[in-house]
Amino acid sequence: MFVRSLAAVAVTAAVVGSVAGVAGAKLLDGGSSNSTTKSAVSSTMNSSSDTSRSEAALSSEGLSAADIYQNVSPSVVEITSTLQSGGPFGQQAQGTGTGVVLDSDGRILTNNHVIDGAQNIQVRFYDGSTSSAKVLGTDPANDLAVIQATDSGLQLHPAQLGDSDALRVGDPVLAIGNPFNLESTLTQGIVSATGRTYSTGANTRPIRNMIQTDAAVNPGNSGGPLLNSQGQVIGINTLLENPTGDNVNVGIAFAVAINTAKQSVSQMESGQTVSHPWLGIAGVDITPAVAKEASIDAQKGVYVTLVSAGGPASKAGLKGAFTSQNQATSSSTVRPGGDAILAVDGKDVSTLEQLAGYLDENKKPGDNVELTVARNGNQMSVQVQLAEWPS
Repeated sequence: MFVRSLAAVAVTAAVVGSVAGVAGAKLLDGGSSNSTTKSAVSSTMNSSSDTSRSEAALSSEGLSAADIYQNVSPSVVEITSTLQSGGPFGQQAQGTGTGVVLDSDGRILTNNHVIDGAQNIQVRFYDGSTSSAKVLGTDPANDLAVIQATDSGLQLHPAQLGDSDALRVGDPVLAIGNPFNLESTLTQGIVSATGRTYSTGANTRPIRNMIQTDAAVNPGNSGGPLLNSQGQVIGINTLLENPTGDNVNVGIAFAVAINTAKQSVSQMESGQTVSHPWLGIAGVDITPAVAKEASIDAQKGVYVTLVSAGGPASKAGLKGAFTSQNQATSSSTVRPGGDAILAVDGKDVSTLEQLAGYLDENKKPGDNVELTVARNGNQMSVQVQLAEWPS
């Protein structure tokens, strides 16, 4: 939806207190083959690691950690992806991740980065049985994928999916995965925050509504379940904070909310690559300070700082305060000249997150959207045809 460069959002971060530009890592374990496959990402957050408090909460509010592990671990698989490295001798690289069994047909939910580019996928189940697998569909923008085990005679134990919207900060959670090739590892912690918006790097769509947790997850946990105290899957472990550049846990991790996955899992199961609507702007939430600095009358809404050249907003005539990414990122202030988006399809918007959420949940590429825009003291209606997020 917005200008995809992380650098372009840096001005937004300075104004609204978002975060950007701190090194992190996806949770794919490179394994012990000829070369490794790891990707750099970005984030920052706060966390807590009071294990004894988490244990008490699990005992008093739900199942014990031991019971949850016994119930859910048969639903968790190890995924090994083999990729061609492209070297002169055709070297192969292997990455190890985790997945969650969705149904008795062998469909498995995991992260897209676990299987992206794989020439061969092998799945190892809790009882030691193995199967080849094929990719059914992907949602790269949310770093999700559904694969299917292709061998017959497998003992499959589908996991129970929960409601990530019901999570509260402080709720106990557990993670099951295969960190550093240590299969079926259980860790626990709490929900450190909900509703995080996380950009996985330059030129990528931010993932919304992520769950922040201090449960220990490490390379190899990618695609594995984050569980509530009832043993229900409420997230897919995806990213860890990586301030030092070393792929080790520092008590800060992100999971894609399971309700996000629910929105696209049926499309992935049917073989589709899920696309998302793109508006093509960067912006900041309008506060009294922003309104004064940008010389706008509006007291709430989204102030457009940058419009992506050739994007839907640009074609519809929206104006940004800055004319280039370099100009935006080099500025420490929000300057006048941008449009203020006050409403979308007649519904008032107060924040960038609210605008993004409305488009994600109600629109698809090719749909039209009506924006109520304030410019130079006047209000106008602007019709925008949304496009697909560029890959």
